[in-house]
Amino acid sequence: MDELRAGPGDASPFAGPGGAGASPAGGGGGAPVAAALLVAVVVIALVLAILPVRPAAPSQASSPWSGLAGLGAAPVGLTAGPPGVALLEITGPLATTSGVSLLGQPSTGADQIVQLLQQVAASPAAKALVVRLDTPGGSAVAASEIGSALQEVRKAGKPVVVSMGDVAASGGYWIAANADTIVANPATLTGSIGVILDYTTYYGLYQKLGLGEETVKSGPYKDIGSPLRPLTAAERQILQGIVDDTYQQFLQMVADGRHMPVAKVRQLADGRVFTGRQAQALGLVDRLGTLKTALDLAAARAHLPAGYRVIRVAPNPLQNLFAAFGLGGQSAARWLAPLLQAAGGGPGVVPAPAPAAPGDLGPLLLYTGGSGLGEQP
Repeated sequence: MDELRAGPGDASPFAGPGGAGASPAGGGGGAPVAAALLVAVVVIALVLAILPVRPAAPSQASSPWSGLAGLGAAPVGLTAGPPGVALLEITGPLATTSGVSLLGQPSTGADQIVQLLQQVAASPAAKALVVRLDTPGGSAVAASEIGSALQEVRKAGKPVVVSMGDVAASGGYWIAANADTIVANPATLTGSIGVILDYTTYYGLYQKLGLGEETVKSGPYKDIGSPLRPLTAAERQILQGIVDDTYQQFLQMVADGRHMPVAKVRQLADGRVFTGRQAQALGLVDRLGTLKTALDLAAARAHLPAGYRVIRVAPNPLQNLFAAFGLGGQSAARWLAPLLQAAGGGPGVVPAPAPAAPGDLGPLLLYTGGSGLGEQP
């Protein structure tokens, strides 16, 4: 939920006698400038270290920044070479955009995965797709968007097989249910069909410390989920309705994907997890096997010969680097374009993206093990 707030926190950190947003004056202004230059040098060094070095065309000068224009471009294997099976790995918690938590845990961004799936659907080389899942779930929106992109790959006439690793539960199973076939290891943990919405409160701690917060709002529910007070009965009912509606969407997705009556899915959808062998017996998994089993199955469905090619599909390494700083590939290109152009040979200047509006409540989670609202799932 987006939160619109106004207050001292909106003032520029550089506000001073010259007015809001004025640059700092005096000898103390050197420290921020030096810090900014240091960060710029570090970023440039990292980019130079990661960008592949390609020989320049005879009529074209080489540029160390040429790889930046390739952020989000289709992997080479999808645009050239003999036909084969595309292999895409989805690991870690699911989020709508890639990032790294304060504890250093990376999350899989639906933005990158959907882009790659669109490229697989359009690729003349990729005749089938295997998705290797090793995720406990996460954002409901991320799982839904990735699932929809898998459906588009199937509509393009390409078989889609899911291979489950250690865990493919909750949001991971939402994704899997969109495949033609699901292959799991007998020891895989899967299932956990359900939705959770929770968050940490600290109003008790505030009371002990003698702290409080004054809130001015446009309606009674504008600060629903505030950690500084308990939920009211009406608020709990609203949030339960949101969870129930998302749960119904999850049930219908599984019912459609697995060709099961919703009533049968509901019996299995109380949040419990299953081993791969248990899931197969319950109709949630088609076959038991390994990643090789899934690849062979996809190749056979696509009528590929023995010794078929495996096309590994993954985001540009620079996208993962920038994700650690909270920037997606295209956003990173926009933010760095002026800097790179000033350094020489960089891509042209493009407008910087508008910052996202802050929110108090995090996304609904389809997650095995639970996670607090407001945390990066």
